[in-house]
Amino acid sequence: MRLLGIDFGERKVGLALSEGILAEPYGVLTVSSLQDAVEKVGKVAEKEGIDGAVVGVSEGLSKSRAKEFGKKLRQSLQVKVKFWDETLSTKDSQRLLIQAGAGLRKRRSKDDAFAAAVMLQLYLDSHV
Repeated sequence: MRLLGIDFGERKVGLALSEGILAEPYGVLTVSSLQDAVEKVGKVAEKEGIDGAVVGVSEGLSKSRAKEFGKKLRQSLQVKVKFWDETLSTKDSQRLLIQAGAGLRKRRSKDDAFAAAVMLQLYLDSHV
């Protein structure tokens, strides 16, 4: 089963992909609106032939925006969309990138994709 992990943000959307039990960072999309995010993520999902998506949610207003995004994505793609707590996934991904020796520029350009991978891996670890 191919899953797409999504770290949703108002301006950037981090993506990770799994085909089995391991999640890998996929990329970061720059978006201008909720609808733009749905369309761009939808194109990636179709290109990669995903079977489902896991959208990270945190707290407060960003939680409601992420849930709204997930519902629209579900309607658009007609695949299962699960929600998973992404609290601290960005901090965990930054820590891992630092430990791996990644420079500041690489960390800033890829941090959302790595956060999506951390969140998706936590989801996979609890469901496999």
